[in-house]
Amino acid sequence: MRQDPGRTSARLADGREIIYFDEEAGRVPPPDRRDLPPAEPECETRLDPLTGDPVAITAHRNTRTMLPPARECPLCPSTDDRLTEIPAAGYDVVAFENRFPSFDARTPPVEPYVDGIELFERRRGAGRCEVVCFTSDHDTAFSRLPPRRVRTVIEAWADRTEALSARPDVEQVFVFENRGVEIGVTLHHPHGQIYGYPYVTPRTTRVVASAERHRAATGRELFADVLAAEQKAGTRVIRQGEHWTLFVPAAARWPVEAHLMPHRHVPDFAALTTDERDELADVYADLLRRCDALYDAPLPYVAAWHQAPVRSGRDLVRLHLQLFSIKRAADKIKYLAGSESGMDAWINDVPPERVAQRLRDAKA
Repeated sequence: MRQDPGRTSARLADGREIIYFDEEAGRVPPPDRRDLPPAEPECETRLDPLTGDPVAITAHRNTRTMLPPARECPLCPSTDDRLTEIPAAGYDVVAFENRFPSFDARTPPVEPYVDGIELFERRRGAGRCEVVCFTSDHDTAFSRLPPRRVRTVIEAWADRTEALSARPDVEQVFVFENRGVEIGVTLHHPHGQIYGYPYVTPRTTRVVASAERHRAATGRELFADVLAAEQKAGTRVIRQGEHWTLFVPAAARWPVEAHLMPHRHVPDFAALTTDERDELADVYADLLRRCDALYDAPLPYVAAWHQAPVRSGRDLVRLHLQLFSIKRAADKIKYLAGSESGMDAWINDVPPERVAQRLRDAKA
């Protein structure tokens, strides 16, 4: 299946970009009829002197929309009597600049140090954050999208990854979906987000360091060896195709966690071939249906697509999905308490092999 959606870019009333990804070409985007003030984001990053990790400070995000009723959803198509973030009366997949971004190039300059103290470094929170709406249907979920729509979403992810990676203020692109109120979503409409970070994230920094050590010691690629080991063991493999393998990692942190990894080294979505994208659409949708079948109810999850940094480590970090859920039983949630939150020392009560078997047995 080759996907070539119509791509149309336009501007919202406050100057933010919106991009339509249509399965049929020919869209003429309508104007945004809202009276919006210009976007004035306040984003900054401060460096933790103890860990070296950057922390984003975003004063404007505390006023973002929080779980409105369906009739007030800002991600549904616009109607004559209700104008939303999407001016069109209907759409397939849409990406647009977040109205409440964590990072934004329009942020004004900041002083280089907090309180003028050099120990507390501060930088302008440049970068870009986008929302990706998977469908105009408010009441569905990614797991129930038709195959063609899943494929269109993947094309949108690849397009936005390539576009954000070309920006001088972006160092890493992160594609993700938060699903379920237990996870902390603020909007029910099926959607995800894309962050263009102005720095390489702490997790990826650690992964790059591990991959460098592994290459120095063995001369091999860490991700290739991890994948080969999981395939050889087989005990945690859920599904293996021609281009992708789906498995529960041996050292899973979460009570439900699955990784999806391509068989060749691919740094990001933009580098995937047509065949790899086709199989990804099938395997990923299958995973989401299996997750929902675990407890016969929609599973709250984070689908985190890890990609290589834009300007470093591209031969070390392989595109891969880390999907995880806080549900450790149908009626129990894993809370990040003292050990995980305070010390970043994880404790998982559910053996990864058991989760893998349950996901293999799950019937969509």
